[in-house]
Amino acid sequence: MKTISIKLKRITVLLVSALVLTGTVPAPVFAANSAKDAVCQGAGVGNAGASGCAAPVGSPTVNDLIKTGLNIFSAIVGIIAVVMVMLAGVKYMMSQGEAGKINEAKNALLYAVVGIVIVAMAQVIVNFVISRFS
Repeated sequence: MKTISIKLKRITVLLVSALVLTGTVPAPVFAANSAKDAVCQGAGVGNAGASGCAAPVGSPTVNDLIKTGLNIFSAIVGIIAVVMVMLAGVKYMMSQGEAGKINEAKNALLYAVVGIVIVAMAQVIVNFVISRFS
């Protein structure tokens, strides 16, 4: 009976010391002033008073997200437009003087340039609107 008691004490001491050494002992928890404070604290932001939690410093705004989305869209359309201009040039060189193929190549080039102009104007318009309303 004594040997079981000694073994249990050793196991208990071993477990407690392992928990203490690894830092997994539960930390004391203090009550927050209110539930809103607890939520703000859990999100890692400060309390902004009656309006709710304050946005974290450096977090993107809606304007930043719109600008980033538009820049990504413009880059993708720009890459596609460059490829289309190159394909139109290849079509024009391979047309061998046939009027129908020359016309196709010219139309492809025209549509690519029109696409570039539309995307550039979209950039200008969105940046203008964002600067007016921010």
